[in-house]
Amino acid sequence: MNDFATRLTASERRQDSPNVRPSDAATLILIDRKGKKPRVLMGRRHPKLKFLPGVYVFPGGRLEKADKAMPVYGFLDADSERRLLTNVQRPSLGRARGLAAAAIREMYEETGLLVGTKDCGAPEAPCDDWRVFEERGVFPDLGALSFVARAITPPRRPRRFDTRFFVADATAVCDEVKGLVGEDSELIDLAWLTFAETEKQELPTITRVVLEELAARIDAGFGPRLPVPSYAMVRGHFVRTLLD
Repeated sequence: MNDFATRLTASERRQDSPNVRPSDAATLILIDRKGKKPRVLMGRRHPKLKFLPGVYVFPGGRLEKADKAMPVYGFLDADSERRLLTNVQRPSLGRARGLAAAAIREMYEETGLLVGTKDCGAPEAPCDDWRVFEERGVFPDLGALSFVARAITPPRRPRRFDTRFFVADATAVCDEVKGLVGEDSELIDLAWLTFAETEKQELPTITRVVLEELAARIDAGFGPRLPVPSYAMVRGHFVRTLLD
């Protein structure tokens, strides 16, 4: 597993931008386990985008203030909550749960898929970013998510994120808004890929590392007690630590 950190260090690009604090961000990986081999949902970014053009990624983005205020259904499991509070400044349950909610919101915004439940009526959205959940009667379901990885962009990169990666089963999707993926969108197409198929795609190095971490986690039984890998650069080299 130390090879993962070595690969991340080798792939790092120029670090000559003014240093900024990384923004909290969240990513959601959907897994379909119905077939013989699990498949993950990935989206291909528009080739004309300045940042990561044309590569396959997981839906995700930065934490917004309203994510902490959005009414939700269920709770993160205790292990995920504890690890989300580890090695962070000013840890709080609100921030941890907000990150999980952000992952669900970003999944909708980039793919049109709503992760949640329709069994509890309609939530009152705190802002327009969450309005579709209110209109569709979908409460975001934090209980469907598990925290599986963390990665912090190195210093002096033009964009820095402290990203938490979550996983949810594809059955957690309860609704879909069509038309959010296409030639005029951030993601131009979606694909359900086996882990072997992802090896043939153009991916950011951190995405490939997280996929390999996730595959190993599944092979180990995907139990909640399994530690969560965390990647950050220390004195010019990526270091992999485990959140127990």
